[in-house]
Parts: sequence; structure tokens; C-alpha cells
Amino acid sequence: MQETTPLTPQQAQLLSQLVDGLTTEQMAWVKGFLAGVSHSVKQAAGAAPAATASAAAAPQLTILYGSQTGHAQEVAEHAKARAVAAGFKVDLFAMGDYKPARLKNDKLLLLAVSTQGEGDPPDDARDFHEFLHGPKAPKLEGTRFAVIGLGDSSYEKFCQAGKDFDARLAALGAERLVARVDSDVDYDGPAERWIDEAVGALKRVAAPASATPAGADSAYSLALATAGAPAVTAYSRKNPFEATVIENVKLSGRGSSKEVHHIEFSLEGSGLTYEPGDALGVVVKNDEKLVDELIGTLELDPAATTTTQDSTLTLRDAFLRAYDITTLSRAFLEKYAALTDAAELKSLLATGNEAALREYLYGRDVLDVVRQFPARKVKAAEFVGTLRTLQPRLYSIASSLNANPDAVHITVGAVRYESHGRRRAGVASTFLADLAREGETLPVYIESNRNFKLPSDTNAPVIMVGPGTGIAPFRAFIEERQATDAPGKNWLFFGDRNFRTDFLYQREWQRYVKDGALHNIDLAFSRDTEEKVYVQQRMREKGKELYGWLQEGAHLYVCGDADQMARDVNTALIDIVAEHGGLAADAAAEYVKTLQREKRYQRDVY
Repeated sequence: MQETTPLTPQQAQLLSQLVDGLTTEQMAWVKGFLAGVSHSVKQAAGAAPAATASAAAAPQLTILYGSQTGHAQEVAEHAKARAVAAGFKVDLFAMGDYKPARLKNDKLLLLAVSTQGEGDPPDDARDFHEFLHGPKAPKLEGTRFAVIGLGDSSYEKFCQAGKDFDARLAALGAERLVARVDSDVDYDGPAERWIDEAVGALKRVAAPASATPAGADSAYSLALATAGAPAVTAYSRKNPFEATVIENVKLSGRGSSKEVHHIEFSLEGSGLTYEPGDALGVVVKNDEKLVDELIGTLELDPAATTTTQDSTLTLRDAFLRAYDITTLSRAFLEKYAALTDAAELKSLLATGNEAALREYLYGRDVLDVVRQFPARKVKAAEFVGTLRTLQPRLYSIASSLNANPDAVHITVGAVRYESHGRRRAGVASTFLADLAREGETLPVYIESNRNFKLPSDTNAPVIMVGPGTGIAPFRAFIEERQATDAPGKNWLFFGDRNFRTDFLYQREWQRYVKDGALHNIDLAFSRDTEEKVYVQQRMREKGKELYGWLQEGAHLYVCGDADQMARDVNTALIDIVAEHGGLAADAAAEYVKTLQREKRYQRDVY
């Protein structure tokens, strides 16, 4: 809350906790609730006729979002709330639900969009991205817009989807309200500033009448805190729940080249709920040995204090809990280079050396850079300024709440490898694999994934493609379908390296087949045969039956690696539709796009 809020500290805290915990459905409820409060406040002030006139005159704003995991949608919803409070009539759409024919008439636009993989827009934004960059896009003179991109600066094409939309809208003649913002993984602050600036610019160009009378904001918040608001949990990304570890079991067999764990947490007493397809956020810590080596190399005092975004910590605690000291990015190197005289480092960042920079970033971390390019007498505050915030890690939930009340399960592949002469470990995966012991507690929260959900029609067939730890959400899907007696058929494609050591949850899948809950299962173990076989080959082998299921109304889900597997599965799907549907390649691709538009083809890829 800003210091100028008319709320008491208690009211501000209650409101903050409520907003952090709201689902989309609860947000819609609150919208209606606030509208009712607004009406009552205005009637009490004798302002009903003025309110009607104000609503009629309110300028129209359209907000679009392209979101894979829900973060861009969250930003868009917050922007809508702020714009409505400023007096605008707001339409909010997922880009996949937006009718492009509206574009030439929507004169005020805000866009929030994330970037997937190597610069791609999210699945629900691809059609709109294609339309906007195609020949049918209209001229947009007279349109005002603002774009915020959400991304990860460790990727070369950071926030590329946001950059694409921003550049294309301008090329079509639209005028920027404010400059585009490219936000990193710690997007909360940049998003809040972007909303402030965008709404301020909108008010200047549209000059809407105030939607709320003086003093009404206080009445809204007071009523919301005290008068029948929906029951929501106080636990969230900003306020995680300390969950007790129930079990940590190694799934991969002896001799496996992988290390995969099944971890269960108790949610008892938290009020947290989830649906199959959602993710568990885990607040992690950096490796203590790595932290000590970094501080020693920098010749800094570990007991010195430093101020993070929300607290004052010792430098050692800040490196343990608050800052990312493993992920290398161009942004970090640019900031660090300013603290050194290293000509080689500055040369890496020069235009034309992108390939050399990519090669350097691969397999290295912050300690490697500090050792190779020492910064003499660097101050703690200067170095902290080069780092980004350590983010929680998201894991696809591997359980159904209906089958496991007050518990949540995840599947974790521990990452351990050697690179550039040092042993490396994944921050979150090894933290969980090594430290998540029975009886210990870890901070967790639920991250809703609105774009990866079972069909509402329980009769609909379900096809699941999940190699490796991508199997996790499909364990939740089957548990849910069985617990709710869903009659629809279920088909699983699973792959990994070796049948003997890497068939994750093998006994459970065999039991589901025996019980009739799993109607088809096709397996691909790439290292068990002379020629490597992957899930997409199994899909092609069963192409006729798979196409038949799609024609029956099946929903198809893919979870796992975005760079290779998901692309290969998509190609295989188009080829299957073309072959068994008797369609040309373009028509088959359109068939698959239609599945996506109808939410019958959903992906949780990373």
C-alpha cells in the first residue's frame, strides 16, 4: 500500500492479503461486490443520477493479455482494477478470446504478454500475434496503447513477444501512451510502476469522469474487510505457508542416469486448495557452500548488512535467500562489467559477439564470472545491485486434492552436473531432493495454471503426453478422474531413458490399467533400443486411433521440455491429422490451431 492510502494499517493489510489470494472467479465476485458497494455509497450521497451519467460517459479501455502460467493475466487484472477506479469502462480479454475485428475500433489498448521458450508468444496469444503481423491487420491511426512484457533475462530473446507487439502496433500507426516495459522474473515492482504510468497517461488523454466519489475508496476497503467478502486464504507467493514434508521418496531405480524424487507436503491448516494442472511454488535457498565461496572471492564481510526489497539482512543471508547467484544473463554481465576493467568481458557484450556470449553463458554461474574477472574493492551494495531477486520455483502438482485431502505432491528431477571444472547443482531441485526430509517445513504456495485444466465435460476423452517429470500433472489428472468417477477415456504417452530404472510411478500406472481408469498407455524408452524412440514416434504409430479420439472430442495435453519435445510433438500431431484426416498440411495445421482455440490442446512446457 502507498503511504497516501486512507486505510488504517489493519485495513490495508487485510486488503493486501485478500488481493494476493484471489482466484479469477473470486476476483469476478469481488468486482460485483464492489459495484454494489459503489452503488450504495453513491445513493447515500444522493448522487445516483450523476453516477448514471458518469457511467454513460466513461471512456472505453480494452486490456489484452497473453499468459501461459497466469502472471500476465494477473498484471492485466490489476491494471483493470486500477483503470475502473480511475473512471474507465474496461473490457478484459485473453488474446485467444479477443475478436480481431474489434481492433480498429478499440482506441485505448493495454497489453500484458509473457514470452515462452526462445521468443515465442504464449499459446493463447499466437493467433492474435499472427493476425497482427499479417496482411489483414488494420491501420491503427488514432489508437493509443501501452505494452508490458514478462520474461526471463537469462534467455537471449528476453521479452521478445512484448517487443513484437509493441513494435507492430506502432508500425500500424498506433501511438504509445508510455514506453514499453520489459520485466524480468521479479515483475511485481515494474508491473506496478507500468500500471501507474499507463493509467496516468490514459487519464490525461481521455480525461474520464471520476468513477468514485470522494471518500468512497475508504468505504470500499472497509466494507471489503468486514462485510461478507469471499473466504480466501492469506497464503500466497508473497506470504507462503510453511508446509511439513510428509514423504521424500526416490523414484528412479538403482543405476539410473537420473535422480527423480516424489515429495509430499501437508497443507493441513493452510486453507490452500488447488486443481489438477496447477503448480506448487517452493521458496528455495542457494547452496551455503556456493554463497561462502562467492563472498570470499569478492572479499566482502558476510556479517555486513544490506537492504533487499523488503528487509535488511546480513550479506550472507541475502545471498542465501534473496538473490539469484547462479543464473547468468546478459543483464548481469552488463552491470558487472561496469564494476571492472575487464576488456575481455566488455568485448563479449559488444554488438556482433552474440554467438560468443551465448557460448560463454552456457554452464557458468556468477562465481565463475567473479573469479575470472575480479572487481577490485567492490562494495557490497554495488555488487548486490548487479543481481536479480531469487525467485520461487514452480513444480507441476502431481496429486489430486480429492484423492489426497490436505496434501500436495510434486515430482522433482535433481539436477547435478559438472561444467568448466566445477560440480554444479540445480538450486531448487537439489534443495528439495537433499533437504526435504520428513518432518521438516518448507515455504510453499499454490500457483493456479488457468491454461492447463481437465475438461469440464467428464465424458470427454483425455490424451496425455508427458515424458520424464512431465508425467507429474497427469498423475494428478488420473487421480482426479478416478476420484470423481469421470467416465471419459484416458490415454497416456510416457517416455524416459530406461524401462527398468526410469518408469516413474510404474506400479500406479499398472494399477490404473488393471482398474480400467487408464484405457491406453504407450511407452517410449529411448536408451533401451539401438535406435532412440521418443513419445512422438509412439504417437505416429497410433496415429489412426489418436485421430479417432480427437474426432470424438478428446482433449490433448502436453507437459515437459519446450525446446525440443513440445515442438516435435506438435509436428507429429499435425502430421497425424493430415494423414488420417485426409487434409493438406495447411488444413491440418489449422485443425490443430482450432484445438488450441477450443482449449482442447493445452501445453504446460518449460
